[in-house]
Amino acid sequence: MQRSISNQKNLDPFFYALIFIVYIGLGSIYLFLPPLLAVLYALFSKFLTEDNVLYLGIVSFCLVIFEAEKGYLLFSSIIYFLLIYRFLIPKLKQVISCKSCMRFLTVISVYVGYYLFCLLLSHVFLFSPPEIDYYVIYYIVIEFLLVHLL
Repeated sequence: MQRSISNQKNLDPFFYALIFIVYIGLGSIYLFLPPLLAVLYALFSKFLTEDNVLYLGIVSFCLVIFEAEKGYLLFSSIIYFLLIYRFLIPKLKQVISCKSCMRFLTVISVYVGYYLFCLLLSHVFLFSPPEIDYYVIYYIVIEFLLVHLL
């Protein structure tokens, strides 16, 4: 999708953000649709590495929409993603050389770590603790396959 002959910037990221908003709404109704948290982390880390501010802003907007729909604390996913991008993932890359293993551990650390991070925030700010169910295992498997395709 192109805007005009004089302005050749691609509108696809905005279209994808709109699709994500519709998808996250459908994901709250149909529990078999994963929330795409690990996919958003993969895109977040990719755009952070490339210093692409526009796409990073769009992914951050999608994360805020995710937080609002799930009832999490505002900007908690962005802060958590920055923490694991800066501290956890480089340490894992030093230890593990297998790319598939690294992707799988990244997906697990995104889901389990984000739950633990929200649990920590709920204890610090005296909120009700987040709930976790067995769908997370299904989400981890599905999103590992999706991240593996990226």
